[in-house]
Parts: sequence; C-alpha cells; structure tokens
Amino acid sequence: MFVGYSKVFAGAVFALGLSMFGTLHAAPDPNFHIYIAYGQSNMGGTANAESADKAEHPRFKIFATQKCSGKGRNTLGEVYPAVPSLFNCGETISIADWFGRTMADSMPDVTIGIIPVAVGGASIKLFDKDQYASYLSTAEGWLQNYAKEYASDGNVFKTIVDIAKKAQQVGVIKGFIFHQGETDGGYPDWPKIVKKTRDDILSELKMSSDTVPFVAGELLRDGCCYSDRVSKLPNTMDNTYYATSENLGGNGVDRYHFNHDAYVTFGKRYAEQMLKAVVRTPVEPVPQQPFGKIENGEAVAGDAAVIPGKIEAENYDITGIGSGNSSYKDDDSENKGKSYRNDGVDIEEIVDGFAVGYTNEGEWMEYSVNVKTTGYYTVKARLASGSETSGFQLLLDDKELASAFTAPKTGEDWKTYEEVDVGEVKLTEGKHVLKILITGNYVNIDWLEFADKSSSRIVGENLQVKGKIRNYMVFDPMGVCVGTVRAQNANEAMQQAKMNIKGMKNLYVKSVAR
Repeated sequence: MFVGYSKVFAGAVFALGLSMFGTLHAAPDPNFHIYIAYGQSNMGGTANAESADKAEHPRFKIFATQKCSGKGRNTLGEVYPAVPSLFNCGETISIADWFGRTMADSMPDVTIGIIPVAVGGASIKLFDKDQYASYLSTAEGWLQNYAKEYASDGNVFKTIVDIAKKAQQVGVIKGFIFHQGETDGGYPDWPKIVKKTRDDILSELKMSSDTVPFVAGELLRDGCCYSDRVSKLPNTMDNTYYATSENLGGNGVDRYHFNHDAYVTFGKRYAEQMLKAVVRTPVEPVPQQPFGKIENGEAVAGDAAVIPGKIEAENYDITGIGSGNSSYKDDDSENKGKSYRNDGVDIEEIVDGFAVGYTNEGEWMEYSVNVKTTGYYTVKARLASGSETSGFQLLLDDKELASAFTAPKTGEDWKTYEEVDVGEVKLTEGKHVLKILITGNYVNIDWLEFADKSSSRIVGENLQVKGKIRNYMVFDPMGVCVGTVRAQNANEAMQQAKMNIKGMKNLYVKSVAR
C-alpha cells in the first residue's frame, strides 16, 4: 500500500496519527480514499453501537474533528481508527460506519478515511459559509452549543475545509456522503443550498464536482418529513446520486431517526451508490452547447444565436462536462434572482422577460453565435444601472472586440431599463463564442442586438462607444492614479491616456462622476 512498507506497518502508521505519517511520507497516498460526511442527526447517528460495529477495521479511519480523550483522539486533524462514535465522543452508530466498512471491504487495496461533521437539528444554512452566522444568531442555545463542539464560533464549514486540507496532505478526497433535510421541510431553496455547500467546499479545496461524487440519502419513509427532494437532487446537482430509504425502519421513539439495523443497511446502500461513481468509466468531456429553450425547468440545447440578430443575456450557453467547459463565471453558485435557470448566474424577472443582474466585476457569460457575413455591426444593449461605474466588455473567441463599455446611469435603482447605443464592431463570418465580461459592478443586461452596418465608415476596427463627456482616472499597473482625462467613452479615454502619458504600458482607466 505504501512504497517500501508492508500493509501491516502502514496500518500501524495510520493508527499512530497524521504527524508521524507526514514525517514518513510527504506525498499523498493515492490508495487512501477520503470522504467528507456531513449533515444532521441521522448522519451523526442515534442508535447504540453493537459489538460488530465496535470491531476495529484495519483499513477504516477517521480524521478527528472533535477531541475525545476517552477514545484517544486528542489532536484535531489526525488519523485514528474509525470506531463509534465517529461524530462525537459517544457510542452511537452512524450511516458513515457501515459506509466506510463496506467501501474498504469492496476495495481490498484501499484505506477509507472519513471527515465527520454532523449537527443534530441543524438547517442546511449552518453549512453555508454565507448564512451560518446569521442562522446561529437566532438558533436555540442547545443548537449553538452543538455547533461549537466543532468550531468555537460555530463555523462548521471552516472545520470541514480545514480538516480536508490536512487530509489532502496524506490522501485523496474522493467524495461526499450527506444526510440532512428533516429540519428544512419548508425551505424552498434547500436543493440550491445543498449544491452551494458542496461547491463552496470543493472551491476551497481546489477540486471539481466532475471528479468528486456526492451521495445523499432519503429521509425516513414513515417519518415526519419524507419527500422526493433527495431523489431529485441528481436533477439539479451534477455527479450526484441518492441512497433509497425504502423499507428502512425507524427507532420507534420519534418520527425522525432510523433504528440500528437501518443505519447498517443504509450505510451499505450509500457505499453501493458511491462505488458506482468511483469505479465507473471516466466520463467523456462534453463541450458547452448553445442554449435552445427551457423545458421542464431545465435548459435544453439548440442552435447558435444568429448575427445580425438579438441575443438575450439570460440565454448563455449550457455548461459542458469536464475542465474548461464552463459557459459562465459567477462569484457564487446561487441564482440570486431565483428565475428562469437553475445554475449560478443571477437572473431576475423583469416586466417583459428576464435579465442578468447582480453582476460583479470579473464575472462573464458566453454565447455560441453564427455570424452570417463579415463586416461591421452596430451594437445596442437594453440595460439598467443605478451607478455611473458599471459596465461590460465584449470578446469574441476570448479576444477583445473592444475596450470596456461604461453603462449610463438609467435611474436611481436597477429597475429602469433603457436601450443604449454601445457602438460598432467588426465581426468575421462563421461560428464563434461571444463573451460578455463584466468590468464594472452592477449592470443589469436584458439583451444585446447586432445590426449589419458593413457599408458604414468606422474609425479603426475596435468598438467605438458613444456616450456623454465624463471624467476618467488613469491608473498604472500597480493601481496608482497617474492622471485624468475627459472623454466620451473608455476607448477614447484610453487613447488620450496613451498620448498624454508616454512611455508607460498597461494603463487602464475608470470613469468617475463629473
């Protein structure tokens, strides 16, 4: 299992803890498969462990997320034998117990590790890095104390990430197992936040959901809270599977929790689903595809948008499968507008359709386009902005078509939409990918329209932006202001800056109020 050491000795190294292992081997062991297990009380487990559960498996370990001196777990993040309870210092069995044992038995050359974090009674909001603080501030004292067993401030998300980063030094994060939802029966955004918690963890670990499966388990069938939400998670989360709770019994005490035998069976069902994912034939990459329509709540592929013509901002391409096949970049995985599409771009409903909003600098959307004729095209946009510094830039096949366009202020809020002349641009016949890159925060974009103007005179081949005269500050590459100019648009301001401030490269400009 480890180069130069027997399997028996390797197991002893694990038992001694992460610090010794780290001294012996700097490189992560590809045969140490680690799973992040999180959720609420059914993930943590409530049934008393029996003798078979307590028998130590030589290739089943946990990373300590709580100090339990009675079990010899004295250092957070170190590797210890996986004996009950995995999630606290008690003697209860969890879903993770027999998940881990089954995974280890199914892969004889692999050691399984669990990163366990479960808080009974907790909403999914507790695991959301952006909501946990406000959620805990109004939670009951017992729940606050429960969360503090993992982190002094209750930030269980950070605990998962911190322990997982340590785990990456010795093994490979292979997947998630998740059980939660009893508390969130009336929370409509539950699927989105489940996805967000997973995506945020992966982002911190610099990993992709393409290669890290996620298995969720259904709630107790004859309990208080069962619905089909868990079984539908694979419809909204990529690389996601679910373990059925069919014919699993409750504990006879409450309407939430499974009995001992159910935890055993459930853990094996989780393992069955995970094994389908981790030993599957690698998924062939799929390129992003042009948006066609919304069908049953999901985006369906269609034909590339035609230029000349109108491109609706919300109809960006459908993301493909595999690295480098994303059709958008958004700062978070939530659709803040909660409209039209079920991914990370923020889309809001407006009077006559939909618009992309809540935009931040650096975000972008891509659109497959088919330019019918080489030539010059006028560009119009319908947009809204309550700021004088919001804007965007157009790129074709990741090459700049133009300098950034600064959007005019259309009102005191972002509800007043206007059609504005963006300018003129030269396009080449054929299929391309158009990108809208946000260069100034908070511009709402309804659509872009390209009209053929190949016979018109144009100065140069870059976009010539029309607008009111305004002040532009000029900055050097270090962000130091080196002067100001007055111009109609960013393109003109940049030209003036280059003439007035000679010998300095990589300048950039930013409009300011007059």
